Amino acid sequence: MSLALVQSRALLGLQAPPVTVEVHLANGLPSFTLVGLAEVEVKEARERVRSALQNAGLEFPHNKRITVNLAPADLPKDSGRFDLPIALGILAASGQIDAARLAGYEFAGELSLSGELRPVRGALATSLALRALPGGVRLVLPPGSAEEAALVPDAQVWRARHLLDVVQQFLPSGHAGEGPAPEDSGWTRLRAMPLKATGIHADLADVKGQALAKRALEIAAAGGHSLLLMGPPGSGKSMLAQRFAGVLPDMTVDEALESAAVASLAGRFAQEHWALRPTCSPHHTASAVALVGGGSPPRPGEISLAHHGVLFLDELPEFPRAALEALREPLETGHITIARAAQRAEFPARFQMVAAMNPCPCGYRGATQRACRCTPDQVARYQARLSGPLLDRIDLHVEVPALPAQDLLNAPPGECSAAIRARVVQARQRATARQGYANQALQGRAIDAHALLEPAAQQFLQTAAARLGWSARATHRALKVARTIADLAGAQHTQVAHVAEAMQYRRTLHG
Repeated sequence: MSLALVQSRALLGLQAPPVTVEVHLANGLPSFTLVGLAEVEVKEARERVRSALQNAGLEFPHNKRITVNLAPADLPKDSGRFDLPIALGILAASGQIDAARLAGYEFAGELSLSGELRPVRGALATSLALRALPGGVRLVLPPGSAEEAALVPDAQVWRARHLLDVVQQFLPSGHAGEGPAPEDSGWTRLRAMPLKATGIHADLADVKGQALAKRALEIAAAGGHSLLLMGPPGSGKSMLAQRFAGVLPDMTVDEALESAAVASLAGRFAQEHWALRPTCSPHHTASAVALVGGGSPPRPGEISLAHHGVLFLDELPEFPRAALEALREPLETGHITIARAAQRAEFPARFQMVAAMNPCPCGYRGATQRACRCTPDQVARYQARLSGPLLDRIDLHVEVPALPAQDLLNAPPGECSAAIRARVVQARQRATARQGYANQALQGRAIDAHALLEPAAQQFLQTAAARLGWSARATHRALKVARTIADLAGAQHTQVAHVAEAMQYRRTLHG
């Protein structure tokens, strides 16, 4: 048979659209043509496939005109993931393996010149796409990628270490090698791993004092709110932020798969981070593209890598203005759409932002240990680097004062993360039972329906919002924080005390 079809998948954002690798062998001048909107690394597969087949002891049809089409032709293809299906297509078209037995399988993998299979990015996204299909589609992947894909429940994933391991399973009937693989073979069926976090977060008990900041962390974790910590250098802002993920509830199976799929797409997934909420801490020199994603083809940014986790932005005013303003929409919607002339990709970005900043350029405004050297104009310019619309989208604004030396050295350890997490989980469960999601995601009519404000609390909030000049967004965010405080207290209705505490976390920067 001179025509063979092998199934694979491309990557477009977090989607994995199907790709049919069509291989045709014809008489004529020997050539190897690869078509189908392939990027440079895909076109380089011609040399890798030729060398891999020869070094593996297989026959490469030198005397044929080889045409490889990656269909559909208008779908961009990148990376070396099509090396293995192209090689199998050539072998099937030349009769070295049985083309009919390839039905029901999908293949992805990069070939070395010796025929060894190398991992590819996006294996988890590919396995998730197969999960939505009816029937059992079997996925063949290299080591490293196969373990990722096998994390999806009920996935049928086989791991192959070498091209010959795959070829052995699809030889024509009657040839040696047909049947079950031996125990020492590189062809192995992988089973799904149970959802169990293998890593641990740093404990909040390491932070001494800072009761107000710890209370704000608890509220932010319970309601999914964003948080801004402001204080002098060395007051503990970074320590608090780095331990924030440890008080968040454990990830569900779907959350773990979505988070791991984004990391796999960026090539940053590690098995030891499975089911562990990520904490991304980009440097303040990061560009807008690095934060929200982009490039050609579009790749996820830091906000997507922090999906269902924490995005920690230290030295917030030092970030480029364009990068900070790009965070506005994801903070509201929980996703980011990368639109380019050639293609459009959408990535999830349901993260919790924890930002830290100094109150002034020298950092010691309001501190008792050292005097501030900044003029009022310098302070105003420094704080004006954060726009009003961005600050409006941050739910909690908290001051973190520096501790005196005697309090720092003599204070006992604080409350551990496990105790705080237990209260956070209970509050999240109350919110989920009431509305199906965290309080931060309340929008429109759902705010009025689930806030359950008492009449006195409603009047108090209206008066405070009018006197403080809050926008509608700021008022709604304060209301959602008050609903979270009520959930932590186990109250059915939002009371005046809950609204009053929420107002304390809604301060504004001043020059």
